[in-house]
Amino acid sequence: MMYVTLSNGVKMPQLGYGVYQVTQDECERCVRDALEVGYRHIDTAQSYFNEEQVGSAIAASGIDRGDIFLTTKVWIEHFGEGSTRASVEDSLRKLKTDYIDLLLLHQPFGDVFGAWRDMVKLYQEGKVRAIGISNFYVDRMVEFCEFNEAKPMVNQMERHPLNQNVELQKWETEYGIVPEAWAPFGEGRGGLFENPVLVEIGQAHGKTAAQVMLRWNLQRGVVVIPKSVHRERMEQNLDVFDFELSAEEMARIAALDTKTSSFFSHADPAMVQWFAKMVEERKHQHDSAKEKKSW
Repeated sequence: MMYVTLSNGVKMPQLGYGVYQVTQDECERCVRDALEVGYRHIDTAQSYFNEEQVGSAIAASGIDRGDIFLTTKVWIEHFGEGSTRASVEDSLRKLKTDYIDLLLLHQPFGDVFGAWRDMVKLYQEGKVRAIGISNFYVDRMVEFCEFNEAKPMVNQMERHPLNQNVELQKWETEYGIVPEAWAPFGEGRGGLFENPVLVEIGQAHGKTAAQVMLRWNLQRGVVVIPKSVHRERMEQNLDVFDFELSAEEMARIAALDTKTSSFFSHADPAMVQWFAKMVEERKHQHDSAKEKKSW
């Protein structure tokens, strides 16, 4: 395993297992499989609605909690002083642990500054070992760093050969922020798994295009959290430490960059409205559920 060292000295496994879009029915089994094949870094989030299953899998694994690096993320509807703390305490209960290794702000919208104040306090109290952000584009990230005394230690962003976020990584380096990748395969969009450059490089090393994508990000100093519900794929994704891409191969992959998201842009006003609407709908559902309980 390769590790990165965060700005506060905490060591973070550079390759982990992500549970985005893993259903509650499958999640506990998947995390147990991931731990059994050798993963020691698990990434979940409040908005994935599977923290309880992740916690159950870790508790049942028999692996010492100190050997597992656990990440979760605060969702927008919980942003704000007081609200963020309450939501993290709920996450701790669901995850069946008394501390979280890395806590991230999941999106750059809403009361991020109020949420960050809560996260800093949780970090100072030892309930969280490291804090960071997710989906903060370079302008928002720089603003966040400049207007907060405590700087983020990680920024989790979409990073794969078709959207490499090279400029963002330069600024992350300037602020001592470790870059992390969600969707390191771009979910296969744009034909990434069949991309002739990636396939050809993989064949030269006896590896798949997926393994090449992971190795490429690792060599860029990026933390990766691939997701799969298949044990065999989990093993393949972990089998990327016995080869190295040459400078020429790295350059060929760099040339694939379209500098465009394969999903959506957080800078799109319509997407900002969509996030706001979703938060409002969830709040309404929560209020309705509370009202029914009071009956």
